[in-house]
Amino acid sequence: MNKITPIILSGGSGSRLWPISRQHNPKQFLDFFGETTLFSKAILRTKSKEFFHSPVAVCNNEHRFIVAEEFKKSKIEPLSIILEPVARNTASAIAVACLEVVEKNAKNPKSDKSDLVLVMPSDHLIKNETKFIAQVNKAKELAMKDYLITFGIVANYPETGYGYIKSGELIDKKNKIFAVEKFVEKPKKELAKKFIESKNYFWNSGIFLFSAKNYLKNLHQLSPDVFNHCVRSYGNSVKDLDFIRLDQIEFEKSTNISIDYAVMEKAKKVAVMPIDVGWSDIGSWQAIADLSEKNHENNTLIGDVISIESKNCYINAKHGLIGAIGVENLIIVSLKDALLVANKNNSQDVKKLFEELKNQKRSEVDFHTKVLRPWGSFETLDLGERFKVKRISVNPNCSLSLQMHQHRSEHWIVVKGTAHVYCVNKEFILHENESTYIPVGKKHRLENKGKTVLEIIEIQTGNYLGEDDIIRFKDNYGR
Repeated sequence: MNKITPIILSGGSGSRLWPISRQHNPKQFLDFFGETTLFSKAILRTKSKEFFHSPVAVCNNEHRFIVAEEFKKSKIEPLSIILEPVARNTASAIAVACLEVVEKNAKNPKSDKSDLVLVMPSDHLIKNETKFIAQVNKAKELAMKDYLITFGIVANYPETGYGYIKSGELIDKKNKIFAVEKFVEKPKKELAKKFIESKNYFWNSGIFLFSAKNYLKNLHQLSPDVFNHCVRSYGNSVKDLDFIRLDQIEFEKSTNISIDYAVMEKAKKVAVMPIDVGWSDIGSWQAIADLSEKNHENNTLIGDVISIESKNCYINAKHGLIGAIGVENLIIVSLKDALLVANKNNSQDVKKLFEELKNQKRSEVDFHTKVLRPWGSFETLDLGERFKVKRISVNPNCSLSLQMHQHRSEHWIVVKGTAHVYCVNKEFILHENESTYIPVGKKHRLENKGKTVLEIIEIQTGNYLGEDDIIRFKDNYGR
């Protein structure tokens, strides 16, 4: 049997799902439905060793430790985790992943030599995964005949937020796979209605099946600029811990272009397999609301919410109490540092708000008050002029970097666990309810050698308290 190597793409920022989705912790790493993250769902979809090889993940450099932790939690060993130094869209991301599959096959004499790859975004939801995998396996035979196959979602309403694929000639009668006649950009409402009525237009899922070598061949012919820079970037890559770091100079030169524009719209042997598997790209708060459980007033109420005479609302209280009286058709999401109130009909416009916040250089675009780190996390509890208060959690057998700050001093108070501290050429231990002072400009390090999580309260004081005021001398995580 020709197994498939999954390629999991994790480059999105999830801007339409602000304020829960942020640039340093976007939607694919979040749990919207009380189960597992979308990224975990994507990799668990490929857990069958009968059908799949180990997956290749392509992600933003900033998300590398989150991705590694997601694989660890899912108990799935990746073939590789490839780090993009900059975002260059799907054509380049898929190219470097295909280069990795081809090289690993060449180096492994025991490989079945199948270079079929299944490309999946990590931030989509598929409810009927068993049916989806069955459809993928039906498409393998055609993919081995050098077809580039895309999966079109059977459209049941005139969505204007998706691109469409128009099917042409039936080329595989048994498995109902069609030649692609054309790709269509996101249409206006009236045109989308005509697409639905015609029965031969499908939503563009962004999921693909093809031979890695065939994709690279087509990319070389149709978008040689992308191909050449990706080959050089991959060729100059270096192994860093469990990650593959691409050469930044070459990767930056690659055109920022999607696989649709670079290859699929130009190639000759392109096919679409229509599938109906409960797919959603989770592209807006409206999509989240549609997929969430509702009460008798068609409201989704999550967290500490009291609703009176309100209808058709999605209200998510991540922080504090929300009281809603006599409102309809609203999205309301509260966090410690941000509150979103939007009409459901304008849920796609959250991206505009995100871009405005980005233009204003607001920190709420990048981070939550709780920020994940490879050693644990920190959460900002209070912030004022010349001071900041944090709760820092350090996982067992983990350590912060040996570092120094130029603009701030710190006070550490241990509230749980035992801290091993290095500061000003001294090493010592702090137990619960003990504290220490870290002067400005002095090398220091915090380590947890225990078996339980270490928690400290850190009080920073100084004229600049930004997270970039760190000079690292030694770091276990290659930062």
